[in-house]
Amino acid sequence: MARGADESLVTRRVKLPKRVVERPLRQVGKRLLMALTVLVLTVFIVWIDRAGYHDNADGKVDLLDSVYYATVTLSTTGYGDIVPYGDSARLANVLLITPLRVLFLIILVGTTLEVLTERTREEWRLNRWRAQLREHTVVVGFGTKGRSALQTLLATGLRKEQVVVVDPSAKVIDMANSEGFTGVVGDATRTDVLLRAELHKARQVVVATQRDDTAVLVTLTARQLNRGAKIVAAVREEENAPLLRQSGADAVITSASAAGRLLGLSVLSPSAGTVMEDLIQQGSGLDLLERPVTRAEVGKGVRETDDLVVSVVRGHRLLAYDDPHASPLELTDRLIVIVRAKPHGADAD
Repeated sequence: MARGADESLVTRRVKLPKRVVERPLRQVGKRLLMALTVLVLTVFIVWIDRAGYHDNADGKVDLLDSVYYATVTLSTTGYGDIVPYGDSARLANVLLITPLRVLFLIILVGTTLEVLTERTREEWRLNRWRAQLREHTVVVGFGTKGRSALQTLLATGLRKEQVVVVDPSAKVIDMANSEGFTGVVGDATRTDVLLRAELHKARQVVVATQRDDTAVLVTLTARQLNRGAKIVAAVREEENAPLLRQSGADAVITSASAAGRLLGLSVLSPSAGTVMEDLIQQGSGLDLLERPVTRAEVGKGVRETDDLVVSVVRGHRLLAYDDPHASPLELTDRLIVIVRAKPHGADAD
């Protein structure tokens, strides 16, 4: 396959969210109505000045002749059997019928022009998207896990324009497009697919594939392309979590074990299970989030802050709230806190 064909195929595999347009049948109906309006107007102009026209057949121009002349004139056929010979008729042809002829042709070829320019517009949109995209989020896999992760991120203020979904299924990507996300169709274990998602410029990557071995390969490829991005991956089996971390994942979530623990907790205490579900669901009730230590909090103890601190992140260490080394707080620390959820759209601290 030629290089140009390869580039065309690559372009089609990146699907930007489609703009809201009218249905094709409605567009065609509108254009036909406009063309008919132009035709009727032309017939009217010829008919009211029919005395200025000459028909080679019988010398007179009736209503049928006016329709005939308007049709052949607007379509630029021009048989020459009916001609304007009067001054007013010729002036009407110059000032009125000729502009109507141009308008008629524009209406008829509008669909063809739109098809011809569609690819150019899409390539322009794609190039503009690539040039502007920075510090975005790449979500690999748009199943239940990927969607849930996106819902949480959107609740924290992430814009849909800053999300790129990668999935091997074209139907899944079409679904992501319908929800306002840019999509890339392809196998995320391949470098060229992740490059189309601009992963090398991404700030964070969510790996939510269906298979653990696929998650490992995706994480390895993503880490090679972007050394600084935060990569969070999900696996089904807990025994595969260490392999994901070795592959470059910053955090690994074991979906089966996490669901099992939540089920067990709910059996022991349904209320506790409800609270845990609320904590991991951003934007309602209580939120569990990470924030930096403020200057006013430097030197204070964990319990002296306004928020309920669960853990302290110091460098690469995660210190429990009751760890004696967690206090006093340092300016470079980050706090894992439980806070009351803010209304949707409210500014973050």
